[in-house]
Amino acid sequence: MKFGSAPSLDDIELMARAALDKLPEPFAGYLKDVILIVEDFAPDDLLADMGIDDPFELTGLYSGRPAETEAMTGDLPAMIHLFRRPILEEWIETGVDLNHLVSHVLIHEAGHHFGLSDDDMEWLEATLKS
Repeated sequence: MKFGSAPSLDDIELMARAALDKLPEPFAGYLKDVILIVEDFAPDDLLADMGIDDPFELTGLYSGRPAETEAMTGDLPAMIHLFRRPILEEWIETGVDLNHLVSHVLIHEAGHHFGLSDDDMEWLEATLKS
């Protein structure tokens, strides 16, 4: 994807959805109902609750019950939040391919859904490259 200006919220969402579409089973099946939300920054109250002063420090967040936990009445759906401006800042600072960076943040947050280890997340990320 080429950009004449900063990638938009929609651009980041398209990259994230493309990464989700490449996930192997059983991950793809478990994540089909996870809501993907792309925002410029995390809300101030969330940052405060997490003890984060700099909104550029949070690139993504998983919220919801882990996949192995039984759903209960009143549960909100599982959600993966991606924060565009911090992702773009990291992209500029590191020079990492933006699609790779978005996939990395997405996999890290999805990993929380599954309770994956860092090694598991690296393996899952590697499957997206092939």
